[in-house]
Amino acid sequence: MTLDRFYPIFDSAAWLDRLVPLGIKLVQLRIKDASTDEIRAQVRSAKSVCDAHGCTLIVNDYWQIAIDEGCAFVHLGQEDLDDADITAIRDAGLRLGISTHDKTELARAQALAPDYIALGPIYPTILKKMKWHEQGLDRLTTWRGLIGDTPLVAIGGLSVERAPGAFQAGADIVAAVTDITLNDNPEDRVRAWLAATR
Repeated sequence: MTLDRFYPIFDSAAWLDRLVPLGIKLVQLRIKDASTDEIRAQVRSAKSVCDAHGCTLIVNDYWQIAIDEGCAFVHLGQEDLDDADITAIRDAGLRLGISTHDKTELARAQALAPDYIALGPIYPTILKKMKWHEQGLDRLTTWRGLIGDTPLVAIGGLSVERAPGAFQAGADIVAAVTDITLNDNPEDRVRAWLAATR
């Protein structure tokens, strides 16, 4: 299964309901600070939207809920890996994406044979406070050389305008968050992304 080159990340199922029908084929639901019941409801709703539109849903962090709800893909950050049952995730048939920021984290990720490896933030990001400075395009090229055929996701501060540079540097997939959600017209921005990555 080949993953789409455009990978938006949203913090609610409402965003997916609004934007996935435009033609998004790969999307992440990343919810922080919500009750288990709320997260389960959001995952269930997001999965319904994605199933209806032939879109691959990736659930951030909540691997047990992803298993329970019959999802196909989970994304784990390095902190999430500390508590995740990788055997249970694999036994359930879930595919796995992992965040990395340095070579130690990359080695940890590669040992788990993930379905993609993400590197970020490529550019400064306003999404969350991070101890990592911007990685830059050169680091993408380095990662490309280190991970072989594993798909490489570029994340952090990316925009439609910056996407070509990320692809040229070695990314297979470009993730976007605030470039869409903070845009005055998220629908038009998604259409621009789709046009730039298809």
